[in-house]
Amino acid sequence: MKLNETRMDLSTHRLTTWLLLLLATVALGNAQTSLLTVDSHDITVLLNGNETFLVFANGLLASDVQVTLGTDSEDHLLLDPASFVYPAGSTRNQSVVITGLKAGNVKVVADSDDANKEIVKDVFVRVTVAKSRALIYTSIVFGWVYFVAWSVSFYPQIWSNYRRKSVEGLNFDFLALNIVGFTLYSMFNCGLYFIEELQEEYEVRYPLGVNPVMLNDVVFSLHAMFATCITILQCFFYQRAQQRVSFIAYGILAIFAVVVVVSAGLAGGSVIHWLDFLYYCSYVKLTITIIKYVPQALMNYRRKSTSGWSIGNILLDFTGGTLSMLQMILNAHNYDDWVSIFGDPTKFGLGLFSVLFDVFFMLQHYVFYRHSRESSSSDLTTVTEVQNRSNESPPSEVTTEKY
Repeated sequence: MKLNETRMDLSTHRLTTWLLLLLATVALGNAQTSLLTVDSHDITVLLNGNETFLVFANGLLASDVQVTLGTDSEDHLLLDPASFVYPAGSTRNQSVVITGLKAGNVKVVADSDDANKEIVKDVFVRVTVAKSRALIYTSIVFGWVYFVAWSVSFYPQIWSNYRRKSVEGLNFDFLALNIVGFTLYSMFNCGLYFIEELQEEYEVRYPLGVNPVMLNDVVFSLHAMFATCITILQCFFYQRAQQRVSFIAYGILAIFAVVVVVSAGLAGGSVIHWLDFLYYCSYVKLTITIIKYVPQALMNYRRKSTSGWSIGNILLDFTGGTLSMLQMILNAHNYDDWVSIFGDPTKFGLGLFSVLFDVFFMLQHYVFYRHSRESSSSDLTTVTEVQNRSNESPPSEVTTEKY
């Protein structure tokens, strides 16, 4: 009897020991995979001002970790402390104070010994040192105003078409290029904003970068595509004379289609990543932005009139484009980041290019063709009835050119 009890006690002891070893192994494994991180990866600090971020562990660490903070610029900010030890098994927060010394954009990254480099990889902060808080708020206001201006800019043309029951004077090549451009732009924005796989690939390529697509980008692109579709539908129901999409536009769109289809095929065959496919779509969109206004400007020149082409659209687009460039200049001054404009001039150049076209359209409307019988002082306030014009003018003056 005693022998059986001894065996039972021994078995119970072995089982208990095995369970304790199992729990210890699991705990140790969790500890080894625990990482240090920060409460915010993006911080803005004023010149000569202070801001604080926290370093903490998302689990219990198995051993002490030596953390050394460094920056990609030596004279823009001061870190206190720049080095510390995060103790094993601790759940405390380590505060780090940032003092802005010089305006600019700085990346703060953490380093440790070879055994703990993986643990500190998520300890990084993108710091923006600004000269003035007032300029920050002004930039935000500019951003919202140009967002609204660009969003509303589609509706003067839609309203003008509805009041006139005609789309004469509105170039169909412009609409064809526009809908393709905004569709590709929506694909890019929705892909990077909603698809986790693409977001993860972006993080792999740019570990310290931030996703360039925000919710307002998604909303704007989808809304622009919707408004352009409404305008295209009007072309099927309202008077349009003999206007159509030109063969040149069909040829350009065919080239773009080949680029998109081939890129999608390469991505589907795993030759390139789907993120690269989205980038190729964005390059096509940029190209469309450069050329899409040319057909409308040429059509106005041939007709010697801007009738049917809403000046309200141009005024709002000019407002949005101007404020967009002013915001870039304002931010470049406030953050001493002129490289963002002159080092990579694509965005600024495209904005300037669009504004220059807006100026040209305003010259066509208010200067070159202001005395044209088919021009109106404003498409927002004056209704031009096609039927009345037909009665007043001989049939030969009605626009019948194909663009």
